[in-house]
Amino acid sequence: MFIRRVVHNNFKQTARFISTQSAKEAYVEHVEGGISILNLNRPASRNALSVNLVREFRQALTDIRFSNESRVLIIRSAVPNAFCSGADLKERATMSPVQVTQFLYGLRKAFRDLETLPIPTIAAIDGPAFGGGLEMALSCDIRIAGPNAKMGLTETKLAIIPGAGGTQRLPRLIGIPRAKELIFTGEIMNADKAKEYGIINHVDTNNAFEKSMEIARSILPQGPVAIRMAKLAIDKGAHLDIDSGLDVEQSYYNQVIPTEDRLEGLKAFKEKRKPVYRGC
Repeated sequence: MFIRRVVHNNFKQTARFISTQSAKEAYVEHVEGGISILNLNRPASRNALSVNLVREFRQALTDIRFSNESRVLIIRSAVPNAFCSGADLKERATMSPVQVTQFLYGLRKAFRDLETLPIPTIAAIDGPAFGGGLEMALSCDIRIAGPNAKMGLTETKLAIIPGAGGTQRLPRLIGIPRAKELIFTGEIMNADKAKEYGIINHVDTNNAFEKSMEIARSILPQGPVAIRMAKLAIDKGAHLDIDSGLDVEQSYYNQVIPTEDRLEGLKAFKEKRKPVYRGC
């Protein structure tokens, strides 16, 4: 563990981090309080998705999934003015068709691992998010864009299609007609248009990471079990008919009823104090 001073715009805040080796292309910092940060770190390529980066990314997600320290995850670039530029096309050019298929299989698995984490996930987009970079962000629960953010599923410009979930997640998020237009044209959007289309939750005029931390901090006081169950209820029920969705909601509500946190919430309300949740 080490102390790192974090400067956010016009104020300073001292935070304690537990970090893995920052020389990695994808590494985790655990902020005390339960916020974890997954950093993308390939400066020369603006975090293009190489075989090694994807391998380290998947290992980081596995560590987070089984960590008791993580209650919210933020994905950001450790490289200034970047997020993820998509596939590493130089590396891709050296691959055989079989190797390309294997790589895409692993990438789909990685983004599905991200999507199914049992904690809220936030993409802090402070630069370009093209192709697989936007597909990564689409696998998060919340997306925040900074003033330098640009994004698009640009694969058709290379005579391919989005291959890591873009053709499935984008239509579910913004509707089929708009998703088709964006994918067919390979359009690159700025942050404001992405927000207008419903891809982005917030556009921050300073930087996306600052706003992501603000949202993460607002999640932390809530009941940890309730957050997990709410995420599952939404994800499992959103694409069902309403009656089936309500059944899903009830099944996850039943899991919070016997928790100590639920009783603590009621007790704290009665005593007019802030609840202290333990996640059980």
